Amino acid sequence: MSRISQDAVAKALIAAQAMDHPEKQQLVDEVFRVQPNLLASVLALPSFGIAMPKADFALDVLFVCYLAMKESGLPWPLITEDEQDEQMRRFTAIAHFGSELDVPKQNRSMQHYIAGHPEKPLLAYVMTETAKWTARVAPEESDKHVLLTIWNLVNCIAFVALPSQKAKQSGAPKRRKP
Repeated sequence: MSRISQDAVAKALIAAQAMDHPEKQQLVDEVFRVQPNLLASVLALPSFGIAMPKADFALDVLFVCYLAMKESGLPWPLITEDEQDEQMRRFTAIAHFGSELDVPKQNRSMQHYIAGHPEKPLLAYVMTETAKWTARVAPEESDKHVLLTIWNLVNCIAFVALPSQKAKQSGAPKRRKP
């Protein structure tokens, strides 16, 4: 079951779309304090030759992802660079595997990936926005960096262990209420 509900994603999208420039600047400051590595992955895009309007698209996706995390009410840990690297390796391996399949098997592989994804509402948002974006921009080779960054955001969020999950995974005893 997803930790971020469809309702949380919808509220985050509405909130992000309603923000003016000063509010977005405040949100950048907040994301920098709470999830600096996610922000850094988006802010690094221009160094890969990404034009600012395309980098802004990735920033808008980050805003919705971050606001959805907040809307979930869960205690999200800092997503580290190591976790980002791990998710990027995982996703590129999956994509590489899929690219070597024939089209029907690619479709089944994608359906399997989606069905097994722990954050389906957030993934659906990212897939929808990505499809709209790719349909409206002039394609460039460097777009792959934008797409990988966006997909990595949702995967990092989906697969990071929450503090209560980390305690269960480490076998730490639960605190009993007095």
